Amino acid sequence: MSAARTVRTVLAATLVAGLAATTLAAPALAASAPAKPDHAATQQALDAAVADGVPGAVAQARDGRDQWTGTAGDRKGNDRYRVGSITKSFTATVLLQLQAEGRIDLDDPVEKWLPGVVRGNGHDGREITVRQLLNHTSGIYSYTSDPGFQEKVFGPGFLEHRYDTWTPQQLVSVAMAHKPDFAPGAAWNYSNTNFVLAGMVIEKVTGRPYGQAVENRIIKPLKLRATSVPGTRSAMPQPSSPAYSKLSRDANAPVHDVSALNPSIAGSAGEMISDSRDLQTFYRALLGGRLLTKDGLKEMTTTVRMSADDPNAGYGLGLMEQKLSCGKEVWGHGGGIHGSSSLAMTTRDGRHSLAGNFNADWTGDTQKVIEAEFCGTAASKG
Repeated sequence: MSAARTVRTVLAATLVAGLAATTLAAPALAASAPAKPDHAATQQALDAAVADGVPGAVAQARDGRDQWTGTAGDRKGNDRYRVGSITKSFTATVLLQLQAEGRIDLDDPVEKWLPGVVRGNGHDGREITVRQLLNHTSGIYSYTSDPGFQEKVFGPGFLEHRYDTWTPQQLVSVAMAHKPDFAPGAAWNYSNTNFVLAGMVIEKVTGRPYGQAVENRIIKPLKLRATSVPGTRSAMPQPSSPAYSKLSRDANAPVHDVSALNPSIAGSAGEMISDSRDLQTFYRALLGGRLLTKDGLKEMTTTVRMSADDPNAGYGLGLMEQKLSCGKEVWGHGGGIHGSSSLAMTTRDGRHSLAGNFNADWTGDTQKVIEAEFCGTAASKG
């Protein structure tokens, strides 16, 4: 499995799991990375996404002092959007900060902080560490894989239930009704339940909601003015463009405006809102050592294989590493939630960064935008 395919598999496992009809494209042939980013190729990738049916696409890039913004379709360069599982990087950063302060050890068993929560059908929080939550080696079943949950929240049932509030405990209970994917530490599998639990651990350690910790420790210090942790607020802040979904695997299904929703279905696994500028600021600060100690950043960037047969893609603590077709390595995360597919990647030194969004969840390939920006590989239509 190629690195591009592995990473895209992870994106498919995010909050729109099972709904996107997009097929993975074969990775581009290896090419030499350009001396400077080829924004023309990146713009072409955005245009190609719109040609493939995405209503609108936006991306921003920085390379040193060089800054660029591109749009296609009906999008604005400063659009805010739901970032889905990019939230996981924020959640993991808070836990690493708490460890540096001596308030938690990531090798603590989950049971220590959440007694009795991870129990049932073979799940045992006494055998799972907080670290295993953050690198997806816990084996805990992902609540977003539950067929009933998918039908109610991601399928046609969404229209009736879009404003429902889900507590973290309710989301975890959906997962506990299933057997684990594997024994703790025995393999790797993306599970949104892991990061719902991580948010619960933050609340237990700090005595406050995880979102407040994210705001006080990351959003405010970095002055991320477009970034928020909405909680149960359903409306999107402005400026933003509508988000669209077919709420079905059927390519002929009607398109729905899904902009308004109660993001408690995602919580600390994927509820946040941001824009392309703020996401770049966050990841550049993170990889540049401004948010974590040297040891903390080393832990965050210590990866496990996401696929046994692919050495080019790894997962750290809420952070993905990917080796691109041109040999460049980038770090960041992708995210999907109703009507929104987001990307945020940066080089290890934090100098060259990219973030963007498609306002659709059934078509478009954000991997092509990443390859175009960092490798100068033009995207093909179709």
